[in-house]
Amino acid sequence: MRASRLVSLLLLLQTRGRMTAQELADALEVSVRTVYRDVEALGASGVPVYAERGPAGGYRLLDGYRTRLTGMTSVEAQALVLAGVPGPAAELGLGSALAAAELKVRAALPAELADRGDRIRHRFHLDAPTWFREPEPTPHLAALADAVWADRRVRVRYRRWRAPREVTRDLAPLGLVLKAGRWYLVAAVDGDVRTYRVGAILDLSVLDEPAERPDGFDLARCWQEHADRYERGVYRAEATVRMTAAALEYMPFVFPSAMSRAARAAAGEPDADGWLLTTVPIESIKHGHTELLKLGAEVEVLAPAELRERFTATAQRLATLYPAAEV
Repeated sequence: MRASRLVSLLLLLQTRGRMTAQELADALEVSVRTVYRDVEALGASGVPVYAERGPAGGYRLLDGYRTRLTGMTSVEAQALVLAGVPGPAAELGLGSALAAAELKVRAALPAELADRGDRIRHRFHLDAPTWFREPEPTPHLAALADAVWADRRVRVRYRRWRAPREVTRDLAPLGLVLKAGRWYLVAAVDGDVRTYRVGAILDLSVLDEPAERPDGFDLARCWQEHADRYERGVYRAEATVRMTAAALEYMPFVFPSAMSRAARAAAGEPDADGWLLTTVPIESIKHGHTELLKLGAEVEVLAPAELRERFTATAQRLATLYPAAEV
């Protein structure tokens, strides 16, 4: 276990350059004291690793030193095969590059690991998009990816949901995120970091201006914070409902995850007839009406009154369209 960790520490310094003891400890999921001991062990074995003092200091390798100790384990070979998602790579204009890279990696692997990779490919397939959704056209994705890679600013004409529907913005691209089959651009604009759906970009031009990245910007952390903030902020009201236990079990299949999770957490015990009370977060009266209609007669809205009145009106119109059959 320690030998594997020493190799990982060495490769971290080789690929990332200077790193503090805390950064190494976080990456290796060990204590800072363990990092100190491991660095000493590397030095004692002849690896030219040294410490730089001061606020901007840390550990680093002697300039020009590189190790060839990069052998893969069987688990790492499996993970590498599963990491190759050809659909998104092709959308980014990297489909042929991915295929070539996989071929080179396979040729470099020992026969046993290469065979294991083939077995994984034949038994597992990653399909990122959600069900019942057509792929969203993203004609500007490849150019946008080039701008992200080259740290160049872009000018976009963008379609949004509120008026004015079309706006033009100069952005500093920071990264691209694939979420449930849709691509999103994370970009800096007017001192803020914002998110834009790539499929809503109507026109794009790459500017001859550098895109400045905020100090310490972490794309994964930024996206997670955005996702959490979106889920918390989008549901501004809640509906008190009476529903069947079967409807509660069905909710995760037809409702956004935040709605179904909250409803299940707030649910009381079913009564003798299988009905229970719970609360469901909603964006608005219209949104709650549209979503809860999916449960048909398995749910009764108790509050707010405006939402219940809307369901009453809907039920009356449905009764007109579908009168009871004469016996």
